[in-house]
Amino acid sequence: MAAFRGPKVWLWRWQRNPLRRRSDRLEAWVVLAAWGLTVLGGVVAGLLATRSVEHNLDRQRVEWHPVVAQLTEDAPGTTAPSGSGSERVWAEVRWTATDGSPHTGQTRVAPASTVGTPVTVWTDTEGRMVTQPATRSEARLRSSLIGVIVGVTAAGVPFVGGRLARGRLERRRMDEWDEEWERVGPLWGRKTW
Repeated sequence: MAAFRGPKVWLWRWQRNPLRRRSDRLEAWVVLAAWGLTVLGGVVAGLLATRSVEHNLDRQRVEWHPVVAQLTEDAPGTTAPSGSGSERVWAEVRWTATDGSPHTGQTRVAPASTVGTPVTVWTDTEGRMVTQPATRSEARLRSSLIGVIVGVTAAGVPFVGGRLARGRLERRRMDEWDEEWERVGPLWGRKTW
């Protein structure tokens, strides 16, 4: 089937041609704008998101710090046999913030821990309990993944918009061809000999 099409002409919408319609020129500009915004918008949005997430995770690593807390109640459960220490239970702990104010919260501890057992928790600058901050390599991975997701999503908007605009131009072109065929088609049916 490719033999009947002839050679592929690149950038045919940009070449001078007496048969080129206004809609062909418009479609060429729509395609160029859509691809430009898709590539540029996706890359810029992805890089900005990556940078923002990595900056926030770096800030957390600097501001959040470990604090020694103590259990305020006996932890539920029984002591696990040696070698299976991966199971943890929730228990209430108390710690003192850097400004001297007391705080309490829930954290995961070893089963059957007793009151007063020291537990390390992470707190922010205001003394609230937070999760342990991401390491530098974890932060790099998270920010890269989020950057890719944001970049692909941002690139999808102009891509879909361009496809919709091209579809509308194509429907309009087909309607125009139908109108012309209505006028010219009956003339072709007559025999001239």
